Amino acid sequence: MDFLCYHRDRPDSLALRDELLEEHWSYMDQYAKEMIARGPTLADDGGTPTGSVHILDLPDPAAARAFAFDEPGYQAGVYRDVLLRRWSNTLGRTMWDFSGGRTGGNRYLVLGLGTGEPVDLAVPTDRDELIAYGPLLSDDGTTWLGTAALLRAPDPDTAAAVLTRERYAGIDVHNWQFGGRPS
Repeated sequence: MDFLCYHRDRPDSLALRDELLEEHWSYMDQYAKEMIARGPTLADDGGTPTGSVHILDLPDPAAARAFAFDEPGYQAGVYRDVLLRRWSNTLGRTMWDFSGGRTGGNRYLVLGLGTGEPVDLAVPTDRDELIAYGPLLSDDGTTWLGTAALLRAPDPDTAAAVLTRERYAGIDVHNWQFGGRPS
């Protein structure tokens, strides 16, 4: 089962986040084989972290909750909240399989939350710019709750256009970059 976990930083927690960076990476190293995508969301300055996205394959919702809430930054109070949803890997690949590589161009996390009839289940036609894409689902996988995408786009408005705007309660677009230990 795939899950999307988005920890959003608490205001003024950057110093604590930096202090715990090695603990965060060591924790994530335990999940290297399960990772589909990972990386920080960033403020408009392109450098200040605002959150942390992880998409991974885990055995069940209990394992996903343990992953999200045992994370060192969460335990220490870095994050203000956590979005944790089952997710379907519509592209069937990891971010490391993205042909566009780790750098070059603007990267975004696009989250559309909704209810009712599912929308945007099919992969968009311009799939070359998609890094990860799929529906957000209930724990049992039967109820559509929205859609999440990681993609390369020229600007936030173009990134948001990957989703059918009028079908969501709201669409959030965040600057995002490939994550992991620096080499």
